[in-house]
Amino acid sequence: MQGIIIKNISNTYTVSSNGKLYECKPTGKLRFNKITPVVGDYVEFIEQDCYIKDILPRKNVLNRPDIANVDIALIITSVKEPNLDLLLLDKLLCNVIKEHITPVICFTKIDLISEAEKALVDLLINYYNKIGIVALTNQNIDKIKEVLSKKTVVLTGQTGAGKSSLINRLDAQFDLKTSPISKALGRGIHTTRNTEMYPVSDFFIADTPGFSSIDLTNVDPNIIKDTFIEFKKVSCRYRDCMHNHEEPCAVKDLVNEGTILKSRYDNYLKIISDNNYKKY
Repeated sequence: MQGIIIKNISNTYTVSSNGKLYECKPTGKLRFNKITPVVGDYVEFIEQDCYIKDILPRKNVLNRPDIANVDIALIITSVKEPNLDLLLLDKLLCNVIKEHITPVICFTKIDLISEAEKALVDLLINYYNKIGIVALTNQNIDKIKEVLSKKTVVLTGQTGAGKSSLINRLDAQFDLKTSPISKALGRGIHTTRNTEMYPVSDFFIADTPGFSSIDLTNVDPNIIKDTFIEFKKVSCRYRDCMHNHEEPCAVKDLVNEGTILKSRYDNYLKIISDNNYKKY
């Protein structure tokens, strides 16, 4: 039989097939070949023994959170408690774009910020939409449902950003556990312990354990450069321009003009610097 893995706890995989759920284990062959199933995998399994015998070809796969065959990564970005972290946001964008997954940004906790802070969020929303990345807030649930319709979606973002709260608002049947922000640490308290997919409206959505950092140090800096999609639309004098120390550089000119968001450019430099890139 075929099905899709919707949950994994301690090497036990919940497979959904023909309206039924099966608690399955991977076969010894998969373990011998060091093949690890993940949520989102389409699998062949033995119904009688509840063993996963094969994983069907993946469209894509993400690590941390571990999930496969994703159409959209909905990046939940808190603007307050925890505070807005644009470096993490751009790292998450890099991480999903390099895996050919469509990113959608959802800013949360808008009600906690001042009018001046809202102006910054509006600027960010306008900028990301302008360069081709859908950005919105969790105050427009109908728009979020429209964007996610008929897709397989993974929620990702920092701990305490409101992923579980958003799922609760997307579908009234859910009552996922949420927790307050740790005042001492200034960040969220983990509530989601395992990646799990839920049918919501006419799409699948996966809640994931939150995280506050992401490691891109082993990613080729040229791949990182290509995930900053606004850079790809710019023609520099040098074809292999990394937009760092090269002169002249059309990307740096657009940053100075304000056409390219300075925080995006600064974050790009930080990410490739973390990779110990030695070319420049």
